[in-house]
Amino acid sequence: MTEIAPDSAIKPAATILLLRDAPEFEVLMVKRHHQIDFASGALVFPGGKSHERDHAEAWARYSVGFGDFDAIQRPLRIAAIREVFEEAGILLARTADGDMFRGEAAPMDIRKAVDAGDLPFLDVVRDLGVRLDLTALTVFARWITPPLTPKRFDTWFYAVKAPEDQLAACDGRETVDAEWIAPRQVLDLAERGARKVIFPTRMNVQLLAEASSAEDCLCRARERTLVTVQPRIEDRSGGKVLTLPPEAGYGDVAEPLERVM
Repeated sequence: MTEIAPDSAIKPAATILLLRDAPEFEVLMVKRHHQIDFASGALVFPGGKSHERDHAEAWARYSVGFGDFDAIQRPLRIAAIREVFEEAGILLARTADGDMFRGEAAPMDIRKAVDAGDLPFLDVVRDLGVRLDLTALTVFARWITPPLTPKRFDTWFYAVKAPEDQLAACDGRETVDAEWIAPRQVLDLAERGARKVIFPTRMNVQLLAEASSAEDCLCRARERTLVTVQPRIEDRSGGKVLTLPPEAGYGDVAEPLERVM
């Protein structure tokens, strides 16, 4: 769904749920640096804002499926792949013969240069002789940050099977740890207070935990009707709560506002 009215205060963003089945069904999550102003110290999926360079027409030559998506989805998918490259060192791309790219994508200094804006991600992809695989990403969810927060994002969540033979390593700037973790374990850690997991992440981990494998997750995502989640504040007998549209697939959610802020 892309028919939400534009709002310059709401920035487009993309997040990746990178999935694998060995040793069990797991998702890659990173721990945000404690000095980051948004979700500091939280366990999150790799992701971030879309940048101007994600819109470059030159990506038509360096991405698989460029023509399959519209002008909204193309830069979002490029942003999602770029973010997981910057934050975890994983590159979702295909080689000249069509195989998934394997091995180390780039040394840390290259990743940091891309993150800082000193080196175009397009240059890295071109020099590696690969093309980003935009078709590998399956839309999982879409959330728009409610007005009660100082920064607002229109975030698309994408699910994808992790490429083989690529090791995840945090960037040390935005993220200080990268780990593969079972969705139900994330929920348990959050419930016990052992890990900080912000509300949108927790809701999507909860949805993720309904699947039994990476392929099952992707099938469920493809079959779901995408409903853009715009959380609402309601006054209930016990106080203010944040609610989600029931048709979005998260169940009957009424989260106490103090747990969200």
